[in-house]
Amino acid sequence: MIEMAMTFAFACFGLGLLICLWRVMFAPTIPDRILALDTMVVNMIALIVLYGMHHKSGLYFEASMLFAMTGFVSSVAYAKFILRGDIIE
Repeated sequence: MIEMAMTFAFACFGLGLLICLWRVMFAPTIPDRILALDTMVVNMIALIVLYGMHHKSGLYFEASMLFAMTGFVSSVAYAKFILRGDIIE
């Protein structure tokens, strides 16, 4: 039963990732693209954690934490660049 649930979760997060990729490519404004990229980071984190659960390894959880930190910093930096035109003050 848990294998079916994990397969369903993989499919749902994979589909969400593809939809966000489409939104990044065809979004009308730059803030929409930033939000889609941030959502893609969240979906990738979920996929990494699910993959770790599937292989019963804690290493993937640590990798997902690093990916989350990197994704947060990049989203903030990109948004700041769009608003001010400069990242470093």
